[in-house]
Amino acid sequence: MNDQTYTSGDLLRWLWKNYLKKHIGLMALATFFMIIEGSTLGALARLMEPMFDQVFVAGQKDALLWVGLVLIGIFILRAVAGVSQKVLLTRVAQRTAADMRIDLLDRMMKQDGAFHQSHPPGFLIQRVQSDVNSVGDVWRAVITGAGRDFIGLMVLLGVAISIDPVWALLACVGIPVMVLPAAAAQRFVRRRSREAKDLGANLATRLDEVFHGIVQVKLNALESYQARQYRDLTDKFIGTEVRAAFGNSAIPGMIDIMSGVGFMAVILYGGSEIISGDKTIGQFMTFFTAMGFTFSPLRRLGGISGLWQVAAAALERIRELLEAPLRLKDPASPVAAPNTNTDIVLKDVDLSYGEAKVLDRLNLTAKAGQTTALVGASGAGKSTIFNVLTRLIDPQNGSVSIGGVAVDRMKMTDLRELFSVVTQEALLFDETLRENIVLGRTDVTEARLQEVLKAAHVADFLPKLEKGLDTLVGPRGSALSGGQRQRVVIARALLRDTPVLLLDEATSALDAQSEQVVQDALDRLSKGRTTIVIAHRLATIRSADKIVVMDRGRVTDEGTHDELLSRGGIYADLYRLQFQDGKTISDAEGLRALSAKDRATKPSKPGLLQRLGQRLFGSG
Repeated sequence: MNDQTYTSGDLLRWLWKNYLKKHIGLMALATFFMIIEGSTLGALARLMEPMFDQVFVAGQKDALLWVGLVLIGIFILRAVAGVSQKVLLTRVAQRTAADMRIDLLDRMMKQDGAFHQSHPPGFLIQRVQSDVNSVGDVWRAVITGAGRDFIGLMVLLGVAISIDPVWALLACVGIPVMVLPAAAAQRFVRRRSREAKDLGANLATRLDEVFHGIVQVKLNALESYQARQYRDLTDKFIGTEVRAAFGNSAIPGMIDIMSGVGFMAVILYGGSEIISGDKTIGQFMTFFTAMGFTFSPLRRLGGISGLWQVAAAALERIRELLEAPLRLKDPASPVAAPNTNTDIVLKDVDLSYGEAKVLDRLNLTAKAGQTTALVGASGAGKSTIFNVLTRLIDPQNGSVSIGGVAVDRMKMTDLRELFSVVTQEALLFDETLRENIVLGRTDVTEARLQEVLKAAHVADFLPKLEKGLDTLVGPRGSALSGGQRQRVVIARALLRDTPVLLLDEATSALDAQSEQVVQDALDRLSKGRTTIVIAHRLATIRSADKIVVMDRGRVTDEGTHDELLSRGGIYADLYRLQFQDGKTISDAEGLRALSAKDRATKPSKPGLLQRLGQRLFGSG
């Protein structure tokens, strides 16, 4: 994301083109009411002359009634116009903020995995919620206040000039003095506001990490550490906000000083003209009232000027996100997704995250209707294969195809309708159990749903839930156990009924009893589908049609379970370790066992871990 600074004109034009132009009818009607409301101030000021000259000085009682009626009429008109324009413009402001949030969410959901790796959830939440709220609050103040106050200011200046142009010029004598300081204050507020937005995003990210990792925070006694980190960030945020508030309040302060200088000049000059009889008391009171009424609009406009800088800083961030390029796009001429053949082929695929090479000239084939298992150490590139298959990210080189059709030639919605994915982290939404399975679909019959619940073993624990399918599962499914969450995700996948199934360590975090139930559900789910499995427990993949051994983004060996055992390679070593002494262990435990065994070997001979390392990483 760039750090380009847009001018106020750029931002206003962008805002008008993308969000306000569609509300031009409401804004025109609101402007009409603003003109009425602003003009009433001029009418009140103009009423001062007959009130003082005809009523108070000349004592004309017949003028008293019509002056009073005009006065109450002005206030009624002002009230109706004020309410009308505020309601209309608040609707525009709220609709604009809502459209921004929707556009931001839509745009960010279309970004690739690299974008979301560099922009943490807290940062994006801050943009969607806080920044848009900031724009909405300030924009509401701007469009409901600036228009009315500007119109009122122009009308009042017109009244003042009509009384005496020299007096009006004297009243504005301080304006040139405050132009440069006001411009400097606006730039200061914009910079501080940008800093505050960034710090606010850091605070939101910190909270997101703490609340999502609350168990680890407690288990590692990190409460004081996290509180201290949050306090330090908060102190920086407060300091920046205070500096921004200083700059924001400086502009109305300068207007106060300028107004005081102007009023003093008018009193000194105009007072002598009244004493000499060149001007009447009524004329002076009309002028003084008009200039007095300008005081409040000027202060509000000065305040809005500072507030606009706050909104501008937020708008810059919002615009940068909305205009951030989409690396993943549908092709101009999409090809239909394959109907029957779902052979998966990756050929010479290269993918890097920055300088880190993840896939290195990878070649892999998974036959349709068969189960292909991926085995390898963490960081070998197994999960990245899922990401390139589903186009969560595109590789820099090579081709990825399904049924002979390149994945980047299909519409992404068509491509992803080919897949069901079950991962170790069973992501559920804070909705009912039913909604987490059907995911908004309205074409699911009750019979089909019950069939899926039974096949996924969700029906086993459903009677224990007080509200059954209407039970809320809590944030991220926290009201369910790990095994129950996995079964819900499997039910979701069964309901999708897609031809390709991706399983990413789907049972690695479960206890033995839950694993058996979930594995049974997975076996039913994978039957007849093209299945790719990532598994650390080799017992779960012995029956796979093909097992692929990976290291550092490459395929180092492949074959059936028996073929790999007979060749005596890495897989065979790992398998023997996982089933040593009749006890099943994970590959991580196997590697630790290999390390311990190596330490017990003679120094003159390469240890088993060294031999395994040579196979994995070469003699170097």
